[in-house]
Amino acid sequence: MMQPLEQYFKENNGRLINKWQNYFDVYERYFAPYRNKEVVILEIGVFHGGSLQMWKSYFGERAKIYGIDINPRCKELEEANIHIFIGSQSDPIFLQEVKNQIPDIDILIDDGGHTMRQQIVSFEMLFDKVKDNGIYLCEDTMTSYWMEYGGGFKRRGTFIEYAKGFIDSIHAWQSTQKEFKPDSLTTSVASVAFYHGIVVLEKKKIDPPFTLQTGNLSFAPDPPLSKSFWHKMRYTALLLLNKVLRGMRLPGFIWR
Repeated sequence: MMQPLEQYFKENNGRLINKWQNYFDVYERYFAPYRNKEVVILEIGVFHGGSLQMWKSYFGERAKIYGIDINPRCKELEEANIHIFIGSQSDPIFLQEVKNQIPDIDILIDDGGHTMRQQIVSFEMLFDKVKDNGIYLCEDTMTSYWMEYGGGFKRRGTFIEYAKGFIDSIHAWQSTQKEFKPDSLTTSVASVAFYHGIVVLEKKKIDPPFTLQTGNLSFAPDPPLSKSFWHKMRYTALLLLNKVLRGMRLPGFIWR
């Protein structure tokens, strides 16, 4: 059975919408819980206004829909429950003005210009405007591999390389390195998901993790390791070796 958003898209005779086919499953996975609720949606990249109308239809009459586009003609596409700001998504001053004028956001969709600077600046300026339990979705991230957008495989400065840092941030509680400690993303991102052309962050207040244990032993535990001088020397040497290898970003070494 076709999902509601894909059905709307395929039956659309209104304003133009341009989406990759695989996006609709991702949308449904993250957006369905917000339907028919009082939600605030911000989409960067208005284009011809069709996707704003699609969100309005999908989320229902209680949704407040906001759009951002650099093309001043997009202001003509405003209608009931749809408000559009004109400006550049790579301009921090403009984005701050938008933040000051709208409520906190439940779902943010970056479908704007897709250049590396645009995607990174938008995230750095707007992620903190997303509510706890909200969604930040950046799409068309395949431009991180397209030369005309400043992309390239493992090229420094692309949004994908930038987003790989999100994975580090959500694991930072476990770091033992002084230069790598929990940051604002560590305490506010519940999950990061990568799809073809899309990166999704689920926002949630995160406390330091801890382990739990229940149940009974199935067999006797192994005897404790020897505390002999040579064992301690071997263990110390292993730590020192791995510290050097870590500093050089080389694979670790484990004695078997």
